[in-house]
Amino acid sequence: MSESSAGEAVADAVTAAAGWRRAGVAGAAIGVLAAGAAAGVAVERLTVGRGMRKKARLALDAAGPYGALRGEPGRAVADDGTELYYEIDEVDEAAADSGPRRRRLFGRKSPAPVTVVFSHGYCLGQDSWHFQRAALRGLVRTVHWDQRSHGRSGRGKGQAKGVPVTIDQLGRDLRAVIDAAAPEGPLVLVGHSMGGMTVMALAEQYPELIRDRVAAAAFVSTSAGRLGEVNFGLPVAGVNAVRRVLPGVLRALGTQTELVERGRRATADLFAGLIKRYSFSSRDVDPAVARFAERLIESTPIDVVAEFYPAFTEHDKSAALPLFADLPVLILAGDKDLVTPSSHSEAIADVLPDAELVIVPDGGHLVMLEHPETVTDRLADLLVRAGAVPAARTGGRT
Repeated sequence: MSESSAGEAVADAVTAAAGWRRAGVAGAAIGVLAAGAAAGVAVERLTVGRGMRKKARLALDAAGPYGALRGEPGRAVADDGTELYYEIDEVDEAAADSGPRRRRLFGRKSPAPVTVVFSHGYCLGQDSWHFQRAALRGLVRTVHWDQRSHGRSGRGKGQAKGVPVTIDQLGRDLRAVIDAAAPEGPLVLVGHSMGGMTVMALAEQYPELIRDRVAAAAFVSTSAGRLGEVNFGLPVAGVNAVRRVLPGVLRALGTQTELVERGRRATADLFAGLIKRYSFSSRDVDPAVARFAERLIESTPIDVVAEFYPAFTEHDKSAALPLFADLPVLILAGDKDLVTPSSHSEAIADVLPDAELVIVPDGGHLVMLEHPETVTDRLADLLVRAGAVPAARTGGRT
């Protein structure tokens, strides 16, 4: 590594920051957030040419199979008129009766005859459950949906009229999807990050649904509250600065969508580094998986990012957790999650002591993409336990 190469890398970062400064105060917050990842990105630039990175990104986009699974489409309508897109994967009797996938996941046991409803996280989409969907496909009835303003769902109509997004609204959205896609029969609710919060909001507003129909639940890399205390791996001064300016910055960015999207493209390498830092912990994560996560996050418009962010600081659904106390529950998180730290999963387990708590070594926030077999195996075990009557209390900390 030469001093001139290092200088060029730093110059690139400075140029990128200057581009963001032209968007106004946005540069300050983006700069703080970028600080944690900038060093790693700069080192990568010392060894990998920009043209080569661009070719690799195009190749991964063209060849990557991730996110290509599709099911029977449907649309639910939220209470404010927003269209919510979902897909159903029905049971394939031939696959369910035999085959290596079934034996691999369930052995001699059988999953409960349930509908598993997967709820995704902030700035993601239903395809973030790609590996779990591929493993369970045909073996269990599943519903995958896109939260409002994400993926193939419609832009939130309430938000178009100035109504703030709330986690409670997302809980009502989930109820609309359940009523449309799984109006009868037992349910297993699975939520990642914001999706887990959505499940909690559903329980708080519709406790009778949890009591009468829910057979089990899984909370993956999520939180019941106190998200305002998360430091995102930043030093105290940095995180305090972000907390002061970020809400206003996001509001400003939300009104400059075209400018921000141009800035995203101009600083693609820097933001790829940011996404990787806050999504994964493993050094050897598959580049195609990392690029898949980039595509998911990049597809979320900046005005949607801005609309949803305030809801997390207000989120507190700890009072809803006891509604799951008599059910088989899986609580799973990566031990190096910088977005919803594993301590938040441990706090959920403190309220639900009979739940199975799994802390995945070397796992980041997108643990279901980073360590898919671990997440899938634990979900398969939960589906077996969901068939027990009464509910099996076989929890334990791992």
